[in-house]
Amino acid sequence: MLLGSIEAGGTKFICAVGDENYRIKKAIKIVTTTPQETLQKVVDFLANYPVRAISIASFGPIEIRKTSSSYGYITNTPKKGWKNTNFVGYLKNKVDVPIFFTTDVNGSAYGEYVMSLLSNEDVDSLVYYTIGTGVGGGALINGHLLGSQGHPEMGHVLLKRHPKDKGFIGTCPFHHDCLEGLVSGPTFEARLGKAGSKVPLSNPVWEIMGYYVAQAALQVTLILRPDKIVFGGGVVSEKFLEKVRFYFRQMLNNYIKVPPLEQYITMPAVENNGSATIGNLALAKNLLKQ
Repeated sequence: MLLGSIEAGGTKFICAVGDENYRIKKAIKIVTTTPQETLQKVVDFLANYPVRAISIASFGPIEIRKTSSSYGYITNTPKKGWKNTNFVGYLKNKVDVPIFFTTDVNGSAYGEYVMSLLSNEDVDSLVYYTIGTGVGGGALINGHLLGSQGHPEMGHVLLKRHPKDKGFIGTCPFHHDCLEGLVSGPTFEARLGKAGSKVPLSNPVWEIMGYYVAQAALQVTLILRPDKIVFGGGVVSEKFLEKVRFYFRQMLNNYIKVPPLEQYITMPAVENNGSATIGNLALAKNLLKQ
């Protein structure tokens, strides 16, 4: 049995087919151009394989409420040309199989959840953050994705400012100094005038960012009490997470018990930020059980 995965990003789409055991048979990258051109290339790829179901993990904002007339749309996105794109509708007209539709970070969260189960970890609830060009978060509670009125927007929570960072306005066009506005990739350019890849971990800005990301981890710990928090995306490294764990430990101050931090606050189990492909295959598989 073959299943289809579409990880839709603002710069590229990663399309894959795999089996019910999450073994990937073929994967390709498609440059994100116009909706018509990009989605047709997705359809052309899938046409080569007899997939039984498809899951889409898309950049957003998207409409996930099936009661909405805009269900399946990419809605008010800043991505030029993609606002109000009927993503699911386009595919439904071309590929007659069940389609699951969620956010890119939800797809990654589900992929990490599946990998935890395959590794026999005792994980029922998990939160996944991606920190890159933007910041997004997805969560599973008792194995179910969180969010019925819409997908979570964990990247836009407000934080306590670091004492040495109060002069930085932030890069988010909506909230300025929300989590995304303080720790996403573009904040390096805004603060230092250079890309994050060129900023050594000895630079004090990493301490500031670790302080902010630890606050995000603390918030979801106290609100959701997950078994695990996973951080992925281009900004994240194991060395950076050491800083996050340091500040998280200080902020939590032994208030509640959590697992050992090296197991609780982690990098993705799937390399190269490939969690969404595994998650999509699992979510597509779930459709066939309903």
